Amino acid sequence: MELGIYTFGELTDDATTPAERLRDLIEEIELADQLGLDVFGVGEHHRPDFVVSSPAVVLAAAAERTKTIRLTSAVSVLSSDDPIRVHQQFATVDLLSNGRAEIMAGRGSFIESFPLFGYDLRDYDQLFDEKLMQLLDIRTHPAELGVYPVPKQPMLPVWVAVGGTPESAARAGSLGLPMALAIIGGMPERFAPFAEIHREAALEAGFDPPPPLSINSHGFIAETSQAAADEAYPAVKLTMDRIGRERGWPPLERPSFEASRTLRGAAFVGSPQEVAEKILFQHEIFRHRRFLVQFSVGTLPHRSIMRSIELFGTEVAPAVRKALAGHT
Repeated sequence: MELGIYTFGELTDDATTPAERLRDLIEEIELADQLGLDVFGVGEHHRPDFVVSSPAVVLAAAAERTKTIRLTSAVSVLSSDDPIRVHQQFATVDLLSNGRAEIMAGRGSFIESFPLFGYDLRDYDQLFDEKLMQLLDIRTHPAELGVYPVPKQPMLPVWVAVGGTPESAARAGSLGLPMALAIIGGMPERFAPFAEIHREAALEAGFDPPPPLSINSHGFIAETSQAAADEAYPAVKLTMDRIGRERGWPPLERPSFEASRTLRGAAFVGSPQEVAEKILFQHEIFRHRRFLVQFSVGTLPHRSIMRSIELFGTEVAPAVRKALAGHT
């Protein structure tokens, strides 16, 4: 299983400037690379509480500071972007990184980019479908279409991010595309049908073996379970309550947060042993080949995120890899 991290570049507190947060983010990617983690993803947002509006620019900077880790968007909001420019930007990252770039394409859970770039939200799904097909066409023969530069990899990997609709899972499978399934709430086993839909659609379309699945979730690691929970909860609550006010969610209370930390919950907040156990528990459900965790939810300081990355790389990843050695 590939193990990695993703972030939205959250502003951690009022005293941290966007410039400082971006420099901290590059340090986080560099540390993940030094620890031998497999993937680092950077999301796209157009809001004052997130500092990354152009993942490719951040990943290009990270390419010069890393050696082996794969660099992906998480996600590129393809519906409100230009597939030609997306391919050009990530082909550039691919050249700078010596063939380590990926694109994770999604509709986006935030909608600020649509009015910003002059798109109608009523075309939300149609835009994504049309632009995904255009991007897939471009990546198969960019030079013939006059799209430069050409990446180092024969074809840029494209993952489809899915938030929880069977149609999206089926579409990704039928196109032979790997799927990133976001599970940030509820009981993860309820998402098992999406993994099966993705695999079955791929097999029916002639893709055997089917493309890989990634599970993307929130988490935080500290030396002890209690320390992880006590530090993560205020930060997660602040962020989730702010977004909840926009979307009509109730405030996050401590009992719900604690329930999400249990083995059958969605959050990977705990000690290294607990997080490793939970990854392996979900692997029995999904048989996924990639797991990405977001440590920077809320106002957690840079030093805490760095320590969480360190524990993930030095304790969780070796335990998971050892347990899965020989699994197919």
